[in-house]
Amino acid sequence: MHTGNTHEGGSPDRRTYTVEEIAEILGIGRASAYELAKKGYFRAVKIGTAIRISKKSFDEWLDNQRS
Repeated sequence: MHTGNTHEGGSPDRRTYTVEEIAEILGIGRASAYELAKKGYFRAVKIGTAIRISKKSFDEWLDNQRS
């Protein structure tokens, strides 16, 4: 069964990033990535102890940083 949200291979239909992925994309430490999420720069949800960041929200934020 295909859920439409895959973690292998960076599927284009993926809807969230992990904090670790955000840190890697931005070239910053994990603690700094957590701070950005905590301060609300992009939409994030907490699932148990895990934080997931909205891909759409993050991508829009990142595009605005380049302007």
